[in-house]
Amino acid sequence: MYSAQDERRLFDKAKYLIDNNENDDRTTAEQLRAVIVYADWKYYVQNEPTLADKEYDTLFAKLKQIEARHPELITPDSPTHRVAMGLSERFPAVSHLVPMLSLDNTYNSDDLTDWDRRCRELAGTDNITYCIEPKYDGASVSIIYENDLLTRGATRGDGVMGEDVTVNVKQIRSIPLSAKLKEFGIRQMEIRGEIVIHKKVFEEYNKQRIADGLAPLANPRNAASGTLRILDPAEVRKRGLNAILYHISDYTLEQGAERPEALATHFGSLTWLYDLGFPSPAKEMKVCNSIAEVIEYCAEFEGRRDDLPFEVDGLVIKVNDFALQDRMGMTSHHPRWAVAYKFKARQATSKLRRVEFQVGRVGTITPVAKIDPVHIGGVTVSSISLFNEDVIREKDVRIGDTVLVERAGDVIPYIVKPLSELRDGTEEPIVYPTTCPACASQLEKLPEEAAWRCINISCPVQVVERIIHFASKDAMDIRSMGNANVQKFHDLGLLPDIPGIYHINWDKVRTLEGFGDKSVTNLQQAIENSKKQPLYRVIFGLGIRHVGETTAKTLASAVGHLTDFYEWDVEKLTTLQDIGPKVATSVADFFARTENRRMIDMLAEAGVNLANDHKNQATTDGALSGKTFLFTGTLSRFKRSDAEAMVEEKGGAILGGVSSKLNYLVVGADAGSKLEKAKKLGTINILTEDEFMTLIQG
Repeated sequence: MYSAQDERRLFDKAKYLIDNNENDDRTTAEQLRAVIVYADWKYYVQNEPTLADKEYDTLFAKLKQIEARHPELITPDSPTHRVAMGLSERFPAVSHLVPMLSLDNTYNSDDLTDWDRRCRELAGTDNITYCIEPKYDGASVSIIYENDLLTRGATRGDGVMGEDVTVNVKQIRSIPLSAKLKEFGIRQMEIRGEIVIHKKVFEEYNKQRIADGLAPLANPRNAASGTLRILDPAEVRKRGLNAILYHISDYTLEQGAERPEALATHFGSLTWLYDLGFPSPAKEMKVCNSIAEVIEYCAEFEGRRDDLPFEVDGLVIKVNDFALQDRMGMTSHHPRWAVAYKFKARQATSKLRRVEFQVGRVGTITPVAKIDPVHIGGVTVSSISLFNEDVIREKDVRIGDTVLVERAGDVIPYIVKPLSELRDGTEEPIVYPTTCPACASQLEKLPEEAAWRCINISCPVQVVERIIHFASKDAMDIRSMGNANVQKFHDLGLLPDIPGIYHINWDKVRTLEGFGDKSVTNLQQAIENSKKQPLYRVIFGLGIRHVGETTAKTLASAVGHLTDFYEWDVEKLTTLQDIGPKVATSVADFFARTENRRMIDMLAEAGVNLANDHKNQATTDGALSGKTFLFTGTLSRFKRSDAEAMVEEKGGAILGGVSSKLNYLVVGADAGSKLEKAKKLGTINILTEDEFMTLIQG
């Protein structure tokens, strides 16, 4: 991006501008912008600061002052444009120029060898070079430049549609606001990348949060993903995000322009981006001429993964030649010319100090192991679910044990086993409670289930969890009624139960810290809007055991009013599509309970819609009338809920599992047991996403 002579000149100019301002404002503004962009590049891309923070701030302040005096001097790519006002609404959805696909995964050298064989078959040649780069653990993003200016940044979303987070992307100083792409004949370019947080920045930020009395962020990846979707750009800027841009997904040349030679290979393209000032992984990339060389490098790199400034969970291997990539193509889920080599799971040992028993929304008692805090792959782990009593017995885990802890997929921690050879006799068996930890009611356990449950409908922990579920996005979608607010209102006696949502004392709420007129009005409106939700959302929100969204839709379409279920027994419920004895028994038991009927009556009195307005019933005369569908695996072309809506709009029905009643199973990536069961039945039509779309459109 800069020659040594350029760097010396810009550094000298920076020192001069700090103390002098002899030029006219237009010239000074141009010089300040050039120096600040250079300083950002050195600091955020090269990791070689050239100015002290105070010096940088002085230059930035001077530029802001000039632009305030002369708005006509502001340019679209001015560094001051990284500072933005807060957003007033959620991020709009936008389409990616090219779908952001997932990557197929490998875990050992045999997998890589097999992938290499498929690559050579697809490419029609044994002469393949591979390019290897770190697989950064952050939040995927797509960035578009048009006429040299950054015009859009979007999250991955479902791969086809993402959220427009342009304002927040502009807060990331390693991402250039402008680029000299037109010099190479490029009018528009879409670049893929990963938003990450430097390990040290993450550590310092968490220290500050703890000092401020706030909970620390869980891990760098979640922190990056969550930060990218914060509505306040000033907060985004404060968290110190960084970026690694790893793929040019699309570009448009000016009329008559020829493709730059560097864009013939993956390695060449990312080196070219790096030279233009983009934060690409060029310095960490390696080109290999054989899969044996790839395997050797993967083993060597894994040994030094912790030396990198950012979290990585593997390596990405790509066919280097773009022409071969085009020849090999891609599936609906992943490119055939790229694969992720995932590192071995992170493991560590720790002491199991005690076990706490937590109460869930439907009364399930979950044992949670409390261990000495241990750092595993960028995350400090101190609590681990033990799932149920059977798991504890099978693993023979005891209080006082030294245990081996692993993060499955570098995400979910679990106890692999106790190191029984280290026991000294002081370890104690874990005693499962016989009464509820929250309300002291007697626990029950059905013969066919592994979990103990509290069946007291008034159990305070269950009450709070049920309210949270009722207000959640997929149920009644009451915005701002989050976990913390539900807990606070319940503790203060303002929210005793689900119907209490519609009878909150707002005068008392206004006396609480953080509840001004605007926030109260927004919450009131969200609660009022929830009264108009369709019946299936109400049924799902009631939190009936074994009733998910799909089953809730089936139930809603079967009645004219929710109270009709007062007269339904198990036998009648099992006549409904995809509802077996287990679900039917749970539903019948729920509507038979006096306290649940009282709750439903109170919701009706509050004005909540309990009638089926037929908007959510399947269209009886649709093209798919009488046909049943089920989706499994990871879909890349659309969200599962959107696909299900397409089916229902054309009269089809969605089932919850594979059975003889199922007509079509639509299969995404990583499909498991449902696909195998469908194959064994032999009567089910198995469709890819493309085949499903053909069916829908036909």
